[in-house]
Amino acid sequence: MKELFSLGPFSFHFFGVMIAIGVLTGYYLALKEARRKNINEDLVANLILFSILGGFLGARLGFIVFYNPGYYLARPLEILFINEGGLSIHGGILGGMLTGIGYIKAKKLPLFKSADALIPALILGQAIGRVGCDVFGIPMTKVFFWGVNVDNVIVHPAQVYEFVLDYLLFGYLWLKRLNLRYDGQLLVNYLIIFPIIRSIVELFRTNPTVFGMFSISHLLSIILIISGLILRSILIKKPLPLKVENPPVSRTQLINTILVTFVLIIVSLTIFYLVQG
Repeated sequence: MKELFSLGPFSFHFFGVMIAIGVLTGYYLALKEARRKNINEDLVANLILFSILGGFLGARLGFIVFYNPGYYLARPLEILFINEGGLSIHGGILGGMLTGIGYIKAKKLPLFKSADALIPALILGQAIGRVGCDVFGIPMTKVFFWGVNVDNVIVHPAQVYEFVLDYLLFGYLWLKRLNLRYDGQLLVNYLIIFPIIRSIVELFRTNPTVFGMFSISHLLSIILIISGLILRSILIKKPLPLKVENPPVSRTQLINTILVTFVLIIVSLTIFYLVQG
């Protein structure tokens, strides 16, 4: 991992710093949405913390189970060496959602309404965290100006492709939240669209494959997409009352969201290439 600086025995790495910024930003945004939706903020604050912990645990276990179980069975102590890398985004999503569902059920919060309050914050946090990722893509067969030199090889900055697409998804969900047809609609959109993003990015990465260019990550993404489609078929039968539905997105809201998304992309690209380029 890229070290930014150290204070005595403590080292601060680029990935860790960006994950921390992503978590804090997502936390603030989720609380803001909970307030807008009239959901208990204290309970949502705890929900976020438990989901984050479940997400990190799921990301680590997912990497171990999905990508290299044999290695860790032979070296079980290395499961704890999270500082050496090894996190699965699919495992993180599963762990965070299962933990979140458990907390929501225990506290009797509205499940899908609460999920919709968290989803824009989740994808924004993912995008910001991905800026610090140092898992690069495959070598470029034709060199483009956005390529990154890693050990004298120009490679695809796969993390750039992912965080740019994540920001675009955030912009879409941020607007969509203003005009929902049913509770859980943002969750459904996330479960369908994010795996598509991940599948595209996966074409520029090196991961264990099932056959041909079809990787384990592609398989996990398909499972998420199918889950999203099944959930949609159930929830769409429970539309919100007309008085609860929101009016169409205004031109001002659209322009503001486009500008914020554009600024996020430009700032993130600048930070990434200053540190990694």
